[in-house]
Amino acid sequence: MPFFKKSSPVSHIVVFLGNPGREYDETRHNVGFQVADVFAERFGAKINRLKFSSLTAMADVSGQRVFLMKPQTYMNLSGGAAWQAMAFYKVPLQNVIAVADDVSLPVGKLRIRRSGSHGGHNGLKDISAKCGGDGFMRLKIGVGSPPHDDYIMADWVLSKFTGDDRLVIDKAVVHAADALETIITQGIDKAMGEFN
Repeated sequence: MPFFKKSSPVSHIVVFLGNPGREYDETRHNVGFQVADVFAERFGAKINRLKFSSLTAMADVSGQRVFLMKPQTYMNLSGGAAWQAMAFYKVPLQNVIAVADDVSLPVGKLRIRRSGSHGGHNGLKDISAKCGGDGFMRLKIGVGSPPHDDYIMADWVLSKFTGDDRLVIDKAVVHAADALETIITQGIDKAMGEFN
């Protein structure tokens, strides 16, 4: 049960990126949704309330009121949902955290950034375009790159983890939830020092 007062301002918005629908469960592109489930459970929240074209929840993270969202708009339209939440809760862009997959990182490796380019990720690109720029935090989870140059990227990110990759990503998702908690409670510099 949250301990914050209903009138408390929202300190952070966390946008977990993925695609809605059971067929996308456990795919590389949906690792953000996997982190969402672990993080929400940790703080006794259920991300199941439909708001701003997203499944959402409010979580009490060490006394801070944090709005969690899993956009249901498909990856490349995530920015509209994020912008609606920012406008409603009056949260500045620098207090938005996007949690996403990254094909340029080895499977399971985390990278935290205060801001930066979208790196070709359509979800991050849409948040930048619709929310006022690149000045939002991002927590990226490596999902590995395709095994050869001829591989179609869309097929790769929509493929499921198998074998050792599955074991590595399961641990990385928990590690990412730890990193997210650190960003919110101790700041991004501490999180970057500890998890990058």
